[in-house]
Amino acid sequence: MIKAVFIASTEPHSGKSIISIGLVNMLLGKAQKIGYFKPIINQEQAIKQDDHTATILSYFDLPMAYEDTYAFTWENAMRQMETESQGEMLDTIIRKYKYLEGKYDFTVVEGTDYKGEGAAFEFEINVQLAKNLRAPVIIVISGEGKTTAQVVNSTLTALHNFDARELQVLAVVANKVKQENVKDVEDLLKQQLSAGILLAVIPEDRGLQSPTMGEICERLNGKLLFGKEHLSNHADNFVTGAMQVPNFLNYLTENVLIITPGDRGDIIISALQANLSISYPKVAGIVLTAGFEPEGPITRLIDGLQTVVPIIAVKTGTFETSNLIGAIRSKITPGNTKKIQLAIDTFDKYIDIVELDKQLITFKPSGITPRMFQYQLVEWAKSSKKHIVLAEGTDERILKATGRLVSQGIVDITLIGDTTEIQAIVKRENINLDLDKVKIVNPAFDAHYNDYVNTLYELRKSKNVSLEMARDLMTDVSYFGTMMVYKGDADGMVSGAVNTTLHTIRPALQFIKTKPGVSLVSSVFFMCLPDRVSVFGDCAVNPNPTAEQLAEIAISSADSSTRFGIEPRVAMLSYSSGTSGEGEDVDKVRQATAIVRAKRPDIKVEGPIQYDAAVDPVIGSSKIPGSEVAGKASVLIFPDLNTGNNTYKAVQRETGALAIGPMLQGLNKPVNDLSRGCTVDDIFNTVVITAIQCQDTEKP
Repeated sequence: MIKAVFIASTEPHSGKSIISIGLVNMLLGKAQKIGYFKPIINQEQAIKQDDHTATILSYFDLPMAYEDTYAFTWENAMRQMETESQGEMLDTIIRKYKYLEGKYDFTVVEGTDYKGEGAAFEFEINVQLAKNLRAPVIIVISGEGKTTAQVVNSTLTALHNFDARELQVLAVVANKVKQENVKDVEDLLKQQLSAGILLAVIPEDRGLQSPTMGEICERLNGKLLFGKEHLSNHADNFVTGAMQVPNFLNYLTENVLIITPGDRGDIIISALQANLSISYPKVAGIVLTAGFEPEGPITRLIDGLQTVVPIIAVKTGTFETSNLIGAIRSKITPGNTKKIQLAIDTFDKYIDIVELDKQLITFKPSGITPRMFQYQLVEWAKSSKKHIVLAEGTDERILKATGRLVSQGIVDITLIGDTTEIQAIVKRENINLDLDKVKIVNPAFDAHYNDYVNTLYELRKSKNVSLEMARDLMTDVSYFGTMMVYKGDADGMVSGAVNTTLHTIRPALQFIKTKPGVSLVSSVFFMCLPDRVSVFGDCAVNPNPTAEQLAEIAISSADSSTRFGIEPRVAMLSYSSGTSGEGEDVDKVRQATAIVRAKRPDIKVEGPIQYDAAVDPVIGSSKIPGSEVAGKASVLIFPDLNTGNNTYKAVQRETGALAIGPMLQGLNKPVNDLSRGCTVDDIFNTVVITAIQCQDTEKP
């Protein structure tokens, strides 16, 4: 069962609150601990608690602090956007959501209210929120003031937009639909919705949409003269009392609000009498305009009545007051239990609760976003803190990444380099790094130097390595760092920001060597594309693998994919798909695919297959119909290093994707290589995945 659902709209005043209240009520019947989260709230809601959030917390007695129910105000979120820190904003939201996910059985997440920069811009923000929280979506469409065709078109457009961004829609709710249009809307949408999407059409309800007299008094900044005990009265409509009494009485309807100048004592008294009479409908209240209040005799008369509706005095004129009241949008507030119960009853009546419950139980999220993937990596690394040695400790980028890693408590770090030089760089570049929290070693002067030299000599003397050669090699940062890992003085090593790939991995190949049953060291990149994370291999190590080696790369990559939370669907790439192509290169891929299927029948694999057929569902289904991989591959295996290296760099540059790696796979202990053009983020992410690899390695 999933642990969250995202309630989204595409315009303001859609009635999301009815769905969230009803959903919380439904879920509390099935789980003990339910959370509520609205990632971005309006600015005024941070100063004064949001009525909707306060209603959910108080009515359902949810054991949550108000501060835990949101991550940003709209103003702060926009500031993050303007400074190009959307990634950091999403990271903060993910962290707050993950805290709730760990604390509660289920969390109802609600999107923004569309009171910000514009509908299209705000829609994209909600898409990003839902995708990064991996929550299925319930779309709420407003039918207020719309024809049948407009409601249907709005619904289908919203569905198309969510589907185009690969968001999984659980249900669609067309809300506030005119009563006479409900059946037509329902029939037309049922014909066009995809199978599995739950549909609900809710007719407009004056009881939910009408403001209370308390809301009217607050919005008009009015002065309450009488009727405090009846401020919960709903005003379903209003009439202006500017005519003679007989004509005025003809315009009274149920739950009417009367707007009249404050000096019209005749209208005031007749309205109060009509409210008491069984011959006239109930009056919700009276608003007195133009700054006038009833004269003394009228006030004395009202004081003597047993039942008095709310009477509010305002300074604005009758016309302006009428416009202000007409613009009021009613909210469900904590004290209005009548409206809360009506919202619950409406949800229960029009939502197929049995089917919705079934959808929630059987729903399986697909894919993972780059921000969620990175968050997940950091949390995995923190779960069992490891010790990583960074061989190039005097590189500015290494030191900046170290500062971030140490401050977040992700790993313990040893830097290889001269202490004085490192201190000077940190000071000169104003790097945020507390050197008291890291260990610095200089190979030639370290206490382990002689032991490491002797160990290397014993391991490599059969390869004509003399003791003197071992002494010389052990002053090299890559050899020294790799030996720290071999001897158990560190769990893993990262290098390559300055040195070449061969320089970094040669020592590991010489004496850490490969795992049992693995004959080949290969590599993968985690390609964090805008909407998913794919695994690319091998793009860094093996120039021209044989069919057997290609199969081993595919198996190792599938296992790495699984370890890092990505369901492996392996595409063995070539310049042709299926049985259409011939030639030595295609045959190699075809043979490798057969080997993978024979050795690991549990792995979903397809090959040979072209890149477009591997990742595009339409092309994939046309070229290889019925394939479990075509169109939805998550692990892409390239036939040679030339193709793989160029493709990952092209994808990275053209899409802006973050490439995490290369991560070496197949070694007994983790050693990973960096690109010499790596950024601080690249180093940070590579250390994190190295730490996770260390968790799978048994200590000697």
